[in-house]
Amino acid sequence: MSCPYMSGNNPDNSQKNNSNNDSDTDGVQMDFKDRMSYGDYLQLDSLLNSQKPLSTAHDEMLFIVQHQTSELWLKLAIHEMQAILQEIKQDKLAQVSKHLTRVSRIFEQLNSAWDVLRTMTPSEYTTFRESLGQSSGFQSYQYRAIEFLVGNRNPAMLKPHEHETVVHQHLEDILSVPSLYDEALLLMQRQGLDIGNVLEGRNWREKHQPSEAVESAWLIVYENPQQYWGLYELAEKLVDFEDYFRRWRFNHVTTVERIIGLKSGTGGSGGVSYLRKMLDTVLFPELWTVRTRM
Repeated sequence: MSCPYMSGNNPDNSQKNNSNNDSDTDGVQMDFKDRMSYGDYLQLDSLLNSQKPLSTAHDEMLFIVQHQTSELWLKLAIHEMQAILQEIKQDKLAQVSKHLTRVSRIFEQLNSAWDVLRTMTPSEYTTFRESLGQSSGFQSYQYRAIEFLVGNRNPAMLKPHEHETVVHQHLEDILSVPSLYDEALLLMQRQGLDIGNVLEGRNWREKHQPSEAVESAWLIVYENPQQYWGLYELAEKLVDFEDYFRRWRFNHVTTVERIIGLKSGTGGSGGVSYLRKMLDTVLFPELWTVRTRM
């Protein structure tokens, strides 16, 4: 990109610099009166006018942008996960691997975002915390959708979304079908692996419970990677995702404790105490326990 401030002050070079600058724009569209521009395509007017601080505190803008951009990344993660569910059903494991890798990278971005928020000190946060009212990240329906999609299912968590009919129905729809891990188990079964009776009469609204039979099936996959390469790669991609997801949760706890200590969350949750409990949640239990048997 041409930068006029780097051309220097030598008047002898002015004609040359002007010529260079003109050549830099050869063929570049400069008139957007009747054409779609970059800002039009991305709807930047709407996007960049969605930050509306409720206080005069300088750091409230950081807080808003941090959470809005996180929600955009979560939206993309959900988009990818919904594709992954369909791909597993259709045994398109190459696409599954690609998209699970992308989801892991999305959570890598989300992890990095905590570093920016942690530049805000407790005293800076208190200058606008009251403006948040009862709003809290606990109420993020996109985060809840991701939890439900990957298999951490608890119908009680629908309660905060009952006032939003469309959102509530969307979450109900996710709970009514197999989770990402359930689909992985169904795939194992289709490929002839014995996973016991864990899928018989399975209530998709409930979280999968650890199974010795499922663990043994994954052990066969890990001991015979060439024979079960698709499942082997799927297993490692799932572990990659959970690894990044755990880091995101840990960084969330650390950031909250650093800024508000052990205070309750704005939405009434236990704050750090609640978030610490979530650190013990395991999404794909047999993929971790099977490692002890290898």
